Amino acid sequence: MAYLLDTNILLRTISPNDPMHIETVAAIDILNAGREQVIIAPQNLIELWNVCTRPAERNGLGFTPERTRAEVDRLKRLFIFIPDTPAIFPEWERLVTTYEVKGTKVHDTRLVAFMLVHRLSQILTFNVKDFRRFSPEITPVSPKEIVNS
Repeated sequence: MAYLLDTNILLRTISPNDPMHIETVAAIDILNAGREQVIIAPQNLIELWNVCTRPAERNGLGFTPERTRAEVDRLKRLFIFIPDTPAIFPEWERLVTTYEVKGTKVHDTRLVAFMLVHRLSQILTFNVKDFRRFSPEITPVSPKEIVNS
């Protein structure tokens, strides 16, 4: 089985002082030990860049672009990076229309479109509730579920 990592998972892996860091790393270690494919998308890295380079006083990590680039390169080595394809946008359009997506939820919807185009059914996320609306088509899983299974 394959799991797409949500951006909030990736951010916890690079933030050792985050209270959810240990649980996040443990869940990924369990997936890797079970020989699951652990996948990241371009959208993840775009969102990660946004948070990493945003000043800490504006709820970012305050990283320099150089440090952020090093983190992106490291994540691309650690996980399976699958590039975008032209089929993602029409799938995204279908999803935002079908599920009546509004506001910032369009970004999560793009990850779901990526998943469906690449035939991925699971997403590891701390925002299970946000992805549950798509659960006829994908399965959101929290790190806690992996660690406690």
